[in-house]
Amino acid sequence: MPTKNTPPDHAPPLDMIIFGGAGDLSVRKLLPALYMAHLHGNLPDSTRIIAVGRHEYDRDAYVEFVQQQSRPFIESKNLEERAWQEFLQMLDYVALDATDRAGYGRLAQASRRGVQRAFYLATAPTLFTDICNHLDAAGLVDEASRVVLEKPLGHDLESAREINLAVGRHFSESQIYRIDHYLGKETVQNLMVLRFGNGILEPLWRAPNIESVQITVAETVGVGSRAGFYDNTGALRDMVQNHLLQLLCIIAMEPPVSLDPDAVRDEKLKVLRSLRRMKLGDIARDTIRGQYGSGAVGGEAVKAYRDEQDVPSGSHTETFVALRTYVDTWRWANVPFFLRTGKRMQKRLSQIVIDFANPPFSIFTDEPRTRANRLVIRLQPEESIQLQVMAKQPGSGMQMLPVNLNLDLQSAFSQRRAEAYERLLIDVVRGRLTHFMRRDELEAAWAWADPILEGWKELGEKPLEYTAGSWGPEASAALLARQGLSWVE
Repeated sequence: MPTKNTPPDHAPPLDMIIFGGAGDLSVRKLLPALYMAHLHGNLPDSTRIIAVGRHEYDRDAYVEFVQQQSRPFIESKNLEERAWQEFLQMLDYVALDATDRAGYGRLAQASRRGVQRAFYLATAPTLFTDICNHLDAAGLVDEASRVVLEKPLGHDLESAREINLAVGRHFSESQIYRIDHYLGKETVQNLMVLRFGNGILEPLWRAPNIESVQITVAETVGVGSRAGFYDNTGALRDMVQNHLLQLLCIIAMEPPVSLDPDAVRDEKLKVLRSLRRMKLGDIARDTIRGQYGSGAVGGEAVKAYRDEQDVPSGSHTETFVALRTYVDTWRWANVPFFLRTGKRMQKRLSQIVIDFANPPFSIFTDEPRTRANRLVIRLQPEESIQLQVMAKQPGSGMQMLPVNLNLDLQSAFSQRRAEAYERLLIDVVRGRLTHFMRRDELEAAWAWADPILEGWKELGEKPLEYTAGSWGPEASAALLARQGLSWVE
C-alpha cells in the first residue's frame, strides 16, 4: 500500500470542477493526477470531481468514459482496484455549453454548498471570460474559490491583459492559479534547493564565472491532433514564452527573502523585466525559426508539418525556435542565454547547461580543448544533475580528461516522485501559489516575446525547414558557433 498523507484537519470538502472534463488534457493528465493524489491521501475527505463539457453524457456514461480513456494513463503498479473504485465514485458530470449562461444553473445544483470550489479551466483561453462571468452570475464564486488557468494565457500581451482583467473581476489575484506544468517538475523545483541551499555554488553563480547558459526542451512528437490550435500559436508562444522563460527565471533570479509566493515571484519578475528587448536587427541575427519536414524519428518515417492533418499547405508556423538573449543585470552582464525548443527532434530532452569559465591560465600543456567545468541539469526523460570536472588520466604524464560527478535523483531518493500535474493540483488544493505565475509575471513575459513575433512578421522570412529526427536547422548550431560554443546534446 502507498504511504498515506494526512490532509490538514481544517481542510473543507472539495468540489474540483473541470471545464473540458472530457478533453485530452483531462483524460491524459488531470484525472490520472487526481487519482494519484487520492491514492496517496492528498485530497480532502468527501472530495468530488465534477467534469463539465459539451458531450451529452450522464454520470454513468462519463464514468465509463473515464474507465476506458484515463485508466490506461495510470501505471499498472499504481492501480489499486479499491482506490480506483473510490475515485470513480467521486466523479460527476454536467453537460453544458460554456458560453451559454442557462446551463450554469445545473452546475450550481450539482455543486454542494459550503465546500471549497476549485475551477480548472482546461479549455481554450477564449472561453475564460464567459466561464468566469457565468460562474459568478450563478453564485458559484465566493472568497474561498480558486480558479486554475491553463496555458497559453492569451495570444499576445494585449489578449493576456484582457484575460487577466476579465478573470480579475471575479477572482482576486490570490485566488488565481496560472499553471505551467514545468514548474511542477521535481527537478525544476529542485533548482531552488540547488541554487539557494548550497553555499558552494552561490559565489560562482554569476559572471564572469559563468560564460553561457543553454536551455533546451526538445520533443520527438509532432503536432498530432493539436494542429488546429498549434498552427495559430507556434513554438514561441507555445513553449518559449512560458516554459523556457520560467526555467530561465529560476536560473537567473536573485535569492528571495523567503519561499513566500510573492517573494519568489518578485525575483522572477525582476528577471523578466531585465531580459534585453530585441530590436529588428537583433531578431534577424539572434533568432532562428524552423519547421520540420519529413524524416524519421525512432526509426519510423514521419510526415512533414505541412502534410499533417488540418495544417494549411502554405503554413509558415514555426515548430522550432532557437535564440540568444541576455539578462541585463550585474550578476549576468554579457552572459548569453541560449534557448531552444522544437518538435520532431532527434530525441526527447529537457535540460539546462551551465558552462563555467575555464581557468585563466593553464599549466597543463596537454589540456584537451574542452570545457573544464559544466553543470548539466537534466529534467527529462530521466532526472539528474551532473557536474563535469577535469581529472588526470591514469598513466604517465599529466594528461587530463573530463569526468562527471553524478547525482541520479531517481536512485538517490527511494520515495515515489509525483508527476508535475499531481504536485501542482495538490498545491491548488492546499492554497500554495509559489509555483504558479502571477499576473505581472505573465504580462512581462509577453512584453518580451511580442517584439520578436512582430519582428518575424516584419522580416517576412519563412521558417527554415529541418529534417524530422534531426536537431533542427543548421543555423541554430551557427548561432552558438559564432561564440565558439555548441549545443550540448
